[in-house]
Amino acid sequence: MYLAPWRSPLALALHRNRSLVYARYLQLATVNANGAPANRTLVFRGFLEGSNHLMFVTDARSEKTLQIAHNPQGEVCWYFPKTREQFRIAGLLHLVDHDRENLAWQSSRRATWQALSDPARAQFTWSHPGQPRTTESTFSRSAPDPSEPLPNFCLLLLEPLSVDHLELRGDPHNRCRYFCQNNQDNDRHWLIQAMNP
Repeated sequence: MYLAPWRSPLALALHRNRSLVYARYLQLATVNANGAPANRTLVFRGFLEGSNHLMFVTDARSEKTLQIAHNPQGEVCWYFPKTREQFRIAGLLHLVDHDRENLAWQSSRRATWQALSDPARAQFTWSHPGQPRTTESTFSRSAPDPSEPLPNFCLLLLEPLSVDHLELRGDPHNRCRYFCQNNQDNDRHWLIQAMNP
């Protein structure tokens, strides 16, 4: 696997901010059907094995899944307070639901489900997210089978195509952009450009 050059500074930022539990939280922006942005906070679940894809989890019933089906472009914004760094990672979003035929992705979906805590798995049994709460709404604390994901459990992958890394240290600040391009053999490689902050 070709490790993208932005992975090293991101790994260093994660390591230096590891004492902050919220350093694994980031914001994901998608585009809704009206063309307006939609933003929410997600938990980073690591990288898909053998790739540079970032992993998250989501409920197939959530609004973001409809937005991704309509327009798969997305961007995360990730700020690390201890080191004063920001990463904006833009690319294509891939939903891995129970029907996805890619066996490697299904294996990662299952492994991610198994790695969740019982309370996190229990949330996927709750009533339809984003719908009005009624007397029929249910919010069970009982965790479902930890070995097999529920049908509405999705692994969400972000395939990065550009990364903007801003370090708010120094005077002036340091900023670098990474761009993914295909070479003559149709293999992806990354270009790096220093930017004005």
